[in-house]
Amino acid sequence: MVQISTDADFEYLVQTNKMVVVKFFADWCGSCKLFSPKFKRHSNDGNNTDILFLEVNAEENENARRVAGVDNLPYLASFKNGILVEGSATSKEEYLQKMIDDLRN
Repeated sequence: MVQISTDADFEYLVQTNKMVVVKFFADWCGSCKLFSPKFKRHSNDGNNTDILFLEVNAEENENARRVAGVDNLPYLASFKNGILVEGSATSKEEYLQKMIDDLRN
C-alpha cells in the first residue's frame, strides 16, 4: 500500500520505519503518472510488506524534497533507519527493484 506523505509527517515516517521508499511527483508530470501503477504494484507485493512506500507531492512539500535531494521528477529515494541511502530522478521499474533489493542488503 502506498501512503501519501507531507512535510507534516515525512520526517517522522522516515525515522520510525526501518526501510522506506519514496516517490516524489507533481500533478503536471506525465512520467510521474505513467510510473504510478508500477510503484503501486511493488508496494502491494507481498514480499515488500517490510518496506513503507510513500508518495510525496514535490511541489507542495519543500522540506521533504530537500531532505531527499530531489532535482527532477519523478524522483525515487530510499531511506534505511532514517538515513537517505540513495535517490535518483527515474521512472524505471528496474531501478525501483534495485533500490528495494539494496535496502535489504
